[in-house]
Amino acid sequence: MNERELRGLIGKVKAGKLSRRGFVQAMMAVGIGAPAAGQILLSSGVAMAQPASTYKPTKRGGGGPLKLLWWQGPTLLNPHFAVGTKDQDGSRLFYEPLAAWDGEGNLKPKLAAEIPTKENGGLSADGMSVTWKLKQGVTWHDGKPFTADDVVFNWEYAKDPATAAYTIASYQDVNVEKIDQYTVKVTFKKATPFWADAFVGTRGMLIPKHLFADFIGAKSRDAPTNLKPVGTGPYMFKDFKPGDLVTGVMNPNYHQANKPYFDSVEMKGGGDAVSAARAVLQTGEFDFAWNLQVEDEILQRLEKGGKGSVSITPGGNIEFLLMNTTDPWTEVDGERSSLKTKHPTLSDPEVRKALALLVDNKSIQDHIYGRTGPATRNFLYGPSRFDSKNNPIEFNVDKANDILEKAGWKKGADGIRAKDGKKLKFVYQTSINQPRQKTQAIIKQAAQKAGIDIELKSVTASVFFSSDVANPDTYTKFYTDLEMYTTTMGQPDPGTHMLQFVSWEAATKDNKWQGRNITRWQSPEADKLYRETEAELDPVKRAASFIKLNDLAIQNQIVMGIVQRPTVSAKTAKLNCNISGWDNNTSDLSDWFKDA
Repeated sequence: MNERELRGLIGKVKAGKLSRRGFVQAMMAVGIGAPAAGQILLSSGVAMAQPASTYKPTKRGGGGPLKLLWWQGPTLLNPHFAVGTKDQDGSRLFYEPLAAWDGEGNLKPKLAAEIPTKENGGLSADGMSVTWKLKQGVTWHDGKPFTADDVVFNWEYAKDPATAAYTIASYQDVNVEKIDQYTVKVTFKKATPFWADAFVGTRGMLIPKHLFADFIGAKSRDAPTNLKPVGTGPYMFKDFKPGDLVTGVMNPNYHQANKPYFDSVEMKGGGDAVSAARAVLQTGEFDFAWNLQVEDEILQRLEKGGKGSVSITPGGNIEFLLMNTTDPWTEVDGERSSLKTKHPTLSDPEVRKALALLVDNKSIQDHIYGRTGPATRNFLYGPSRFDSKNNPIEFNVDKANDILEKAGWKKGADGIRAKDGKKLKFVYQTSINQPRQKTQAIIKQAAQKAGIDIELKSVTASVFFSSDVANPDTYTKFYTDLEMYTTTMGQPDPGTHMLQFVSWEAATKDNKWQGRNITRWQSPEADKLYRETEAELDPVKRAASFIKLNDLAIQNQIVMGIVQRPTVSAKTAKLNCNISGWDNNTSDLSDWFKDA
């Protein structure tokens, strides 16, 4: 389908001559998935119809306890500091955004009364502003009313650099003003194609002004409510043991009628992914288990226990390998991996090219992930209109050897290549997780054949993904040469996801390592491409710029996709749960229920 045909279909939808469902079906017929089709309409100012909930409750509560198992337990419950998925999901038990993403990549209201569109006056024609109407009658868990003042405060809180909020990128370049008690207007500095970022989804959870106003800026980490949340969500805080257990009780005043179904919620942390899968699929001890980074063969065997089933939810999450562009072994002003340094050997592009040829994506998929991890070299993987076809998977040890030999990296008596007194010896870290350790072993074995020595480092997941700024082993510190983890794409738009590659998002001591650019790559070309995506209102041209940015990072071997990571969960046979690949796992907890 060419650009002219696409515009014609969009025009028919706007004119009422083609239904939204018909548009999606037409897109799917040419290989564009439903989430991508929904995002095309959203970018063009057309709201997608919301699917009706399958749950028709007649009363609030009565469902008993809901037992969730997160094998990495949350360590804090302030969504603005929630770097890791576990902390974001834990925060979402209690906090809500104005709107959430469903599984098809469509927006649906949470604390908003409606989704802004050009038709209802919420979206400006020039892409310069969006106006949100808030749901009335909503109260915080302590009974205080939720109003526009709370929304404006969250903007002020997150955009203050001294607050050191993980969410700063969503708020620092916009202006938010209160129109009236239940209306706010977000104004952009320039025409903005993806307006559904601030106050939406994972980065949009709202905290109460009356409890955080005294803790903005430098005092942000001192707020008692960081560990004892007071939100608007379906469950009210009961207890929290960081890294271990979060509990909540039903909110009797929840703003959605006859919800939630469960009387209480328990999010248990700890253990490992295999034991989590077993606790649902084999023993039925828990109702739901998160993020099952488990070999597919093991999952299929556990499903035979008959207690539940594995759920695979498509999204844009990627398991990927990062190469440090800075020197993790030299300290400058109390900081390793400083922007003032360059990596002693990975700064050679020939070394990076060789390493890329030593990643055997296909074997990793075939022997470890199976149906739960399609191989890919891309970092940007979905929605489908953002998929690059320019990065084929190539595994070739002989070619890697040839590249290194020609670049002057010669093997010594110990079999390790060296040049100018520097050896190709790297420390490669990731979290403790069986598939990841097996992936490390595959890459290490190939590297040895090319004269590269790799030391494997495995860090306890709760430490590796910790939000503790004093912890030297977090993935954001990146105090090694190579590392690997999954990065989540929390919305069906690459804007936030691709901040991995812009200079102003480098994770540093100054921003408490909250920046998303973990490799610290500094590329004027990458910065320019990203800026183009911020200003381009045409969804087709904008997608092309994102593809170019992905290709630039992949072809410079700054990062390498290993496998795509759909959301893999386990649920008991009677549990009905909505999981979106574009939002938190717990984003629709109010709709979860059990069959009788």
